[in-house]
Amino acid sequence: MPIRTTINKGRVPVKIYTDQVEYGALNQLANIAQLPIVHSHIAAMPDVHMGIGATVGSVIPTLGAIIPAAVGVDIGCGMNAVRLTLKASQLPESLRRIRSAIEAAVPVGFDMHSRPSIQRKSVAQLDAVLDEILGKHPGLTKMQKPQVWAKQLGTLGGGNHFIELCIDESQDVWIMLHSGSRGIGNVIGRYFISLAKKDAQRHQLHLPDKDLAYFSEGADHFDDYVQAVEWAQEYALVNRREMMRLVVEAIRPHLPEFQVSKEAINCHHNYVVRETHFGEQVFLTRKGAIAAGKDQLGIIPGSMGAKSFIVRGKGNAESFCSCSHGAGRIMSRTQAKRQFNRADMEAQTQGVECRKDKGVLDEIPGAYKDIDEVMANQSDLVEVVHTLKQVVCVKG
Repeated sequence: MPIRTTINKGRVPVKIYTDQVEYGALNQLANIAQLPIVHSHIAAMPDVHMGIGATVGSVIPTLGAIIPAAVGVDIGCGMNAVRLTLKASQLPESLRRIRSAIEAAVPVGFDMHSRPSIQRKSVAQLDAVLDEILGKHPGLTKMQKPQVWAKQLGTLGGGNHFIELCIDESQDVWIMLHSGSRGIGNVIGRYFISLAKKDAQRHQLHLPDKDLAYFSEGADHFDDYVQAVEWAQEYALVNRREMMRLVVEAIRPHLPEFQVSKEAINCHHNYVVRETHFGEQVFLTRKGAIAAGKDQLGIIPGSMGAKSFIVRGKGNAESFCSCSHGAGRIMSRTQAKRQFNRADMEAQTQGVECRKDKGVLDEIPGAYKDIDEVMANQSDLVEVVHTLKQVVCVKG
């Protein structure tokens, strides 16, 4: 479907690929549109909803500047998926052992490996660049011990991060996972968001929202932020790759012999990147959106009880070659815990081997938009290549 709604309340328009947007998200989008650094327009994906700092599901092109709070604190959060040479019929009747094996191999929540699961020499470049960043900003070490980052490589985290075993329309088996830059990315995000706010106050920038403080090229901290955010994005890619390796090795003893297809996709959906759009080179922030360039593959997950999709981008210029990163929430985590109970969770995740206790009620499928409607609203942005349905889901 084409753009459903356009807001003209700022310097640039906001083009939205749905007509169901909450007031808080509309207000956030209107605030961003007032900034003098925004180029052409802002695009809001069909999973758009109110976020912290900036709207989730927004694509923001900026000229010579970056808004750290728009990138957020889960820098480089994204998806990874691989297809296995297994059919659904080859899976055991009970999948409990598969789930247990994954949970034993990949630390979740705040847990981490007791020692790095990956050889430090294989991430020597990450190590060297982080040392350089910490040398310039020793305050980061007060927020997290430097050695923690290595132990968190190959770990899931919490919230909406997950690992799933899925079946596609051809009965092929897939592994799909969702995670980001873990604690070190959070620390980098919070540290530079705070610096941006202090700089804005010092320079007396007039902002519609203090969270929209930005670094401009040539100004203090801009180059350091670019280096740090690019480091965190690379860390997130490596984290997902290492987690996938651990999952594959963990499930091998419980399944017939199989091979792994080439890595299908390892893509960010919270990040900033240099791209050219509408005649200008910009810093493009995708906050809860994935790249959907012409023929580019991506992953759009549903909730833990719904379908997910492997998609191919159509290179839609108005969306800045982007699409949604998932279904998008329709209620807060607090509201979900208040509105639903364990019986609701069991009903909505029927047929999925997963946690169904009150600790994951905030991730219940009913807290999310209908993924089929989200996909229908972005038919101009992507085409579906594979439709996946999970049979195992591990949550943090």
